Amino acid sequence: MRLLTSAAVIAAALILPVAAHAAEAPVQVTLDASKPGAVIDRHVFGQFAEHLGSGIYGGIWVGKDSTIPNTRGIRNDVVTALKALKVPNVRWPGGCFADQYNWRRGIGPERKAIGAGEPNTFGTDEFMDFAQQIGTEAYISVNLGSSTAQDASEWLEYMTASTDHALGAERAKNGHPEPYKVSILGLGNESWDCGGAMSADFYVNEMKRFSHFVHSYNPAQPMKRVAVGPSGSAEDYTEEVMKAWKGRSWSWDIDALSLHFYATGGWPPHMADTGFDEKDYAVLLKDPTAMDDLIKTQSAIMDKYDPEKKVALAVDEWGAWLAPTPGSSPGALAQQNTQRDAVLAALSLNVFARHADRVRMANIAQMINVLQAMILTKDDKMVLTPTYHVFHMYVPFQDATFVPLTFDAGTYTTNGITLPRVDAVAARDKAGKVWIAVTNIDAKSPATFSVSLAGVKATKASGQTLSAPKVSSINTFDAPNTVAPKALSAKVAGGKLTVTVAPASVTVLGLD
Repeated sequence: MRLLTSAAVIAAALILPVAAHAAEAPVQVTLDASKPGAVIDRHVFGQFAEHLGSGIYGGIWVGKDSTIPNTRGIRNDVVTALKALKVPNVRWPGGCFADQYNWRRGIGPERKAIGAGEPNTFGTDEFMDFAQQIGTEAYISVNLGSSTAQDASEWLEYMTASTDHALGAERAKNGHPEPYKVSILGLGNESWDCGGAMSADFYVNEMKRFSHFVHSYNPAQPMKRVAVGPSGSAEDYTEEVMKAWKGRSWSWDIDALSLHFYATGGWPPHMADTGFDEKDYAVLLKDPTAMDDLIKTQSAIMDKYDPEKKVALAVDEWGAWLAPTPGSSPGALAQQNTQRDAVLAALSLNVFARHADRVRMANIAQMINVLQAMILTKDDKMVLTPTYHVFHMYVPFQDATFVPLTFDAGTYTTNGITLPRVDAVAARDKAGKVWIAVTNIDAKSPATFSVSLAGVKATKASGQTLSAPKVSSINTFDAPNTVAPKALSAKVAGGKLTVTVAPASVTVLGLD
């Protein structure tokens, strides 16, 4: 079997024959630190907080008078947990919610509710307070679908202008004299569907207006603009937006194009979030392993108009979208989080790392209590999910330089479904330390990795591994540590790192 560069491993492993000894033989990996790749932008580890279910109310916001410990209404336990992830950006207020959001109803002492489910007590000032508390940058999605460019421009004036401006003065009156920093601006959301069901050419005309008229009033804060891009493999938005960008005038510009892709095992979302078997484990993991080809397809279109890769591909909605947890409201999009989700997260992050030259931002959906969440809350209780632990283990990869790996992924077959047996990525952080992340996709058998460390002087390796009793294992409020990272050290001898990892596990090691 031929060796594969890590960029091609996932796609090729699906068609390679199964070697008779694949389940027992060590995975031979070659790491060449003398040939670094692109920087893995920290914004690839971004988060998404939409006004859905209990993602905001109960998840982030409990109110200043709550008995749950909080700072100005924002849960202290959630803030502490998110600070440990070094969250680079949070996308807010949506999602589909963004294209019906009226920001004026969420500022000042008199809040105007939208029915019983949206009291608007968590608005612009509260979100910015939350962002500052966790130490992240604000990614604001403006309402391009049902509102106007003028309204969006006034929202930016409220957030970013000095008190010499009328809306900056209004912000100061509401208790926030210093301008906020808006680092990223989303020019609509899913305009091909819930954001207005717009054709690609119609959206481009709207996007140009918003790009021109909606700007930051804070000259000290650069702001990147993200245009709506494709839904999965659709190509029309990518083609039209990039064609317009290439022929743009001075009056407008964008910095990124969004891509939304969910792992569902087939639309509409129907797969159980708990209690599933090995077949359903494999079915869902076919989606993140297909992400590589999806990004290649969209990147090829972008390359026609932007060979220098000035416009980033921002995968600002991704993750597992499953059937709602039994007993929950379908519209709340509540689901449990299993070891399967941890493996899915690692595989997805690895794909983004391989495409770091083009994929420079991504936002998992979503942060708390919704879809593939980092954190689950109930009243005063909080639990960290397996996905949270993967993001925490991957912190060293933020702004690290991709280091190429060569290896044979092998195959893992169950119930007629074939996947790569393993996956791996590596990177060198700013301090010069090399990190390697290995994922054993095989749900039945452990895997041994033998890594040749060309260009790296190391005598030991240490880090963490995340495994579980079953692929469907979960953390609950009563048993919060069923799936939790464990310390792991590995041998480095003769220029080789050797480590054996559990089935369906994620491991991150630093070389010393």
